[in-house]
Amino acid sequence: MSKKIRIAIASDLSGFPLKAEIVKHLEARGDIELVDFGIENAEAPQPYFVQAPKVAASIQRGEAERGILICGTGQGMAIVANKHKGVYACVVDDLFSGERAKIVNNANVITLGGWITAPFLGCQIVDAWLAVAFTEKMEFKKDFLTNAFEQVKRLETEQFK
Repeated sequence: MSKKIRIAIASDLSGFPLKAEIVKHLEARGDIELVDFGIENAEAPQPYFVQAPKVAASIQRGEAERGILICGTGQGMAIVANKHKGVYACVVDDLFSGERAKIVNNANVITLGGWITAPFLGCQIVDAWLAVAFTEKMEFKKDFLTNAFEQVKRLETEQFK
């Protein structure tokens, strides 16, 4: 059996119903090890700016390879996650953007909107993101995409001093 992918996940109250469905889906896959930073239920809410750093720090420490963050729109979580060096978060609302987040941008975190994305679609988006590698299906642009990602990391090094 191949190594399980370790994924950190968290939501705020607005993203909690979608997170609960994605957690069930990923647990059923059998190839995922989840690190769930909550929220655990609607009675114990935490805001996006508290939840996103938990997943981002987990990736920075090497405790998780990838992360999933869910709030109302996905936008707040993406803003906060991207404040962490080594975290590349993209908001994804459909299958194409989910897949391309990894293929084109090498995103190690995706953010979804609980007010926007139906649970069934959210699970499909996560699967699409997990099914591909950086530059896969874009081999004709591999050099460009690899160089672009290196330039992003260079900018990151300059900005995160």
